[in-house]
Amino acid sequence: MNAFAAVLVALTFALASPLAAGENFFVLQSTTSTQNSGLFAFLLPKFTAATGIEVRVVAVGTGQALNNARNGDGDAVLVHAREDELAFVAEGYGVLRCDVMYNDFVLVGPADDPAGVREAGSAAEAFARIAARKALFLSRGDRSGTHQRERQLWRRAGLAPDPTASWYREAGAGMGATLNMAAALDAYTLSDRATWIAFRNKGRLAILFEGDEALFNQYGIMLVNPARHPGVRFAQAKRFRDWLVGPEGQRWIAAFRVDGQQLFVPNASCPDG
Repeated sequence: MNAFAAVLVALTFALASPLAAGENFFVLQSTTSTQNSGLFAFLLPKFTAATGIEVRVVAVGTGQALNNARNGDGDAVLVHAREDELAFVAEGYGVLRCDVMYNDFVLVGPADDPAGVREAGSAAEAFARIAARKALFLSRGDRSGTHQRERQLWRRAGLAPDPTASWYREAGAGMGATLNMAAALDAYTLSDRATWIAFRNKGRLAILFEGDEALFNQYGIMLVNPARHPGVRFAQAKRFRDWLVGPEGQRWIAAFRVDGQQLFVPNASCPDG
């Protein structure tokens, strides 16, 4: 049996397997922004009410979420690092990937903006200004989607900050915790817009740069391949994936607001249809 046929057999078995009592749930490995922003608290009860399926969320950085799923510690993954997601699928760990929604990243920092970031013409220039002034910058430092985008922006600026430099610090934490630290330290940091809007301890922090196409932030969902991990709850996870990218899930994503602001824009697209 070739590899493709093995996957088809595994999918068929997973979809056909009956549920034992009390097992109508699945584990979703997810980036922190979907949790910190309040989206899941708004969205998941609607899915459970419609289907009876409970979603158990593990909210970690994108890199950790994908690693957890590689180890079989999850049934689906919802993250925001397209290249890593496509690699996850290409390696045979994930199947049925779809785009789900997007927002953007924003560069925040002390309102008096000592690095002059507001005058930058691009995100790369904004980062270059921070480095030139050696203004305090706080990195997620956790291989999350936000951390990976930050590293891409440093590369665009032709820079590679030294983690031991006094002006560049790694939090090794999620977005909410990193924003808390940035507020306490009057530091610059990169945040996804959803977590920033929902964040309540802004202190002197403000959005200083936004709108560059390099800050576009796409979210995707994929299922853990049952041919790689036969014990996954594939049927439940696929039901969620189909609901999320379908009319009802997309409508609720668009309806989610914090302080009157829309945090995510639905844009479902599935190569497999």
